[in-house]
Amino acid sequence: MNIQALINEKVSQALEAAGAPAGSPAAVRQSAKAQFGDYQANGVMGVAKKLGTNPREFAQKVLDVLDLDGIASKTEIAGPGFINIFLSEEFLATQADAALADARLGVAAEEAQTIVADYSAPNVAKEMHVGHLRSTIIGDAVVRTLEFLGHKVVRANHIGDWGTQFGMLIANLERVQQESGTVSMELADLETFYRESKKLYDEDEEFAVKARGYVVKLQGGDEYCAEMWKKLVDVTMIQNQRNYDRLNVSLTRDDVMGESMYNDMLPKIVADLKAQGLAVEDDGAQVVFLDEYKNKDGEPMGVIVQKRDGGFLYTTTDIACAKYRYEQLGADRVLYFIDSRQHQHLMQAWTIVRKAGYVPESVSLEHHAFGMMLGKDGRPFKTRAGGTVRLADLLDEAEERASKLIESKNPDLAAEEKAKISSTVAMAAVKYADLSKHRTTDYVFDWDNMLAF
Repeated sequence: MNIQALINEKVSQALEAAGAPAGSPAAVRQSAKAQFGDYQANGVMGVAKKLGTNPREFAQKVLDVLDLDGIASKTEIAGPGFINIFLSEEFLATQADAALADARLGVAAEEAQTIVADYSAPNVAKEMHVGHLRSTIIGDAVVRTLEFLGHKVVRANHIGDWGTQFGMLIANLERVQQESGTVSMELADLETFYRESKKLYDEDEEFAVKARGYVVKLQGGDEYCAEMWKKLVDVTMIQNQRNYDRLNVSLTRDDVMGESMYNDMLPKIVADLKAQGLAVEDDGAQVVFLDEYKNKDGEPMGVIVQKRDGGFLYTTTDIACAKYRYEQLGADRVLYFIDSRQHQHLMQAWTIVRKAGYVPESVSLEHHAFGMMLGKDGRPFKTRAGGTVRLADLLDEAEERASKLIESKNPDLAAEEKAKISSTVAMAAVKYADLSKHRTTDYVFDWDNMLAF
């Protein structure tokens, strides 16, 4: 049973019985403070104003006919006309017993929608780091909740599996294979390999030309390039899956919907935006100028959807992505769990999506932004050497710390049981440390607070 909905219905009936027009909102909300009861009816004042009567006097009329027998132990009028409602202990005990006896804990299923949830989204050929933690944990918690409520949820792990970086990686793979015959495909080695490839790309023009050529070949479906690209994606996702499994996150390889999925759509998107008069040529590039966003000179901001060299940008991919999720996945809502720094980028892409008619207003596009995880110094969480903290290392340290705590509290536990409990406590602590904080603000990651039990 939804207690708030029950009380809202009771107050609505009392409002009408006291002379309010049918359908007047009761506006029952959970009380902000215990002194105001468990629930507060806030709709009385608005109705009284419409009726031209004194709010407190009208609130008393509502109370006189409000039937909360067996539900409330006390009701009272507060301030200019609020009604405070205190639930009885007997009622709460009965509801708690009923919830515990119900597999759904008394939560009714909602009318099912198709909801696409975009979360986690690591990059290929790089290990997941702590910056991926919030999107992964928050997104998965919301997905599980939505499924429990009866919705069809499509998990979309929008990995970074396309772009110029693959040209330089493939070019370097070829170079190393020619020199030594083999190259390690362990992800930790690949990350070092990525940095080496980037250095070559930045400093060796001959290598950079070859890398750009491989990008063209990859985009054209070259068999060798496609094989190397697939190996890079596979190695990355195998390691990422280990992190997901340790955290009991429900993402699998089947949920991967990387940037590469939308490649074939991009030329058609740009052509259509041009045909609609939304995209225009500006200095050789295709640009959509948005009146909704102004540059520093107060002029409409230009959003590039195709570079002068013919390449496409993240914005173009995100436009295609939203279009695909509506047209092919049948989304009623699309939820993006991406940090707050990407907000303007998403809003601009979605503005173009709406203007082009790719996704109707009836379909909700939602940015569920979140703050950053900080160290005790108030700066982004880093290693002692100032590097990015690998997610696997964070989880390892959580297990080590939990193991020491378990050992100190229960030294006689069998080794196997201690290891199992340590892992469970560590992963739960990492997830709770994140989910217990306000989603939209930065928070300080503190080992001592996280494992205090």
